[in-house]
Amino acid sequence: MDSSSGTPGVRRKIPEMSAVVRDDNPYSRLMALQRMGVVDNYRAIRHKCVLVVGVGGVGSVASDMLARCGVGKLILFDYDKVELANMNRLFFTPKQCGQSKVEAARATLLEINPDVTIEAHNCNICSEFDLFFDRIVNGGLPLASLSETAGSRGRHPPVSPSLEQKEGKCPVDLVLSCVDNFAARITISQACNEAGVLWMNSGVSESATSGQIQTCIPGLLACFQCAPPYVVATSGDEKAIRREGVCAASLPTTMGIVAEAISLCLSSAEFSSVFSSRTLSSIFSVSGKRLRFSHTIHSMTFSPLSQCSQILSALMHGAEKDSICAYRLSGSLCAAAK
Repeated sequence: MDSSSGTPGVRRKIPEMSAVVRDDNPYSRLMALQRMGVVDNYRAIRHKCVLVVGVGGVGSVASDMLARCGVGKLILFDYDKVELANMNRLFFTPKQCGQSKVEAARATLLEINPDVTIEAHNCNICSEFDLFFDRIVNGGLPLASLSETAGSRGRHPPVSPSLEQKEGKCPVDLVLSCVDNFAARITISQACNEAGVLWMNSGVSESATSGQIQTCIPGLLACFQCAPPYVVATSGDEKAIRREGVCAASLPTTMGIVAEAISLCLSSAEFSSVFSSRTLSSIFSVSGKRLRFSHTIHSMTFSPLSQCSQILSALMHGAEKDSICAYRLSGSLCAAAK
């Protein structure tokens, strides 16, 4: 029971994060990061907005953890419904079957942390591009005062010019791609490149033994079209490498993308373009007393193609509408550069 509200199972809103160590303070262990010197100002996370595309195996857990960490606002995009097949994950419950994933997620997240603003959109970003782009450009939180954000990274990485320099724009701080198809990833890439907003692409193998996170900073690191997955770069068919009806587990990627997102919101750390991990199977001896476990991590950085950088610069400096439309239709910045 909440000692302040007196309502069983319901947590009241907390106007300000406190570092006071108390049983009824959900932020005390998070604020410990500040006391230990891991971050300079943890409270800055309350002024951050993260847009999550896909509320499935990766997106639901990422949204859950971001809400628990106290991010100021989450914008969710998905067009699927909750099914019993989704019950292998902890986020959804059987009573939510038939509901849209974004509305079910919104209800769950508000129970977890009512301090977070949740915006839900039950739609396909590929067919609702204008809405998706608008929420990237205008869905963010207003800039906080310097004292509130001191010690944290600014809203944007070094991309010029920032959307905040354009009158009337309030962009999100980060877009997380938690989707399972390349069409959606390309749509996210196009929207974020045009908006000048950083995004992270996540992926996991079907066997759940490996995962990958690709950070895309428009104009600074390679975009999704510059450094696509192997199957795309070789003009392969993604359907040929996916088993019908199989949705991969997401353990290698999920916590990695949450960690990267939190680091981005709270620090000025440098990010590699591609972070990948592979977990080999754990092997027990017959006696059950010996365990062998191997985990390998790789990271690398890709720079954008020169032609791609030129088009990005033109787009972010306010290119003519015809140029932007041509870029969208091209399906690739690199294709447009040619």
